[in-house]
Amino acid sequence: MDSIMQTKKECFICEYKNNLESHHIFGGTANRKKSEKHGLKVWLCYEHHRGNDGVHLNRMVDLTLKAAGQKKFEEEHTREEFRAEFGKSWL
Repeated sequence: MDSIMQTKKECFICEYKNNLESHHIFGGTANRKKSEKHGLKVWLCYEHHRGNDGVHLNRMVDLTLKAAGQKKFEEEHTREEFRAEFGKSWL
């Protein structure tokens, strides 16, 4: 997985190293492809991906990942470029 968010294969949240799943930070058909294009993906353990404390069921985890992804994107691009690509700002 090509990611600008991580260099190690471990859960982005808890650093667990087994049973990891790839997660596109910005979802939906169009934004998933854009996440792929820009490396805005992270490894998550099952609990932080699909579990009760996971990004798909916990809005705060989802918003935290989106803000982190946008912040990383903006290290090389402007906020206006981010908004043009993803439609809105999470910061």
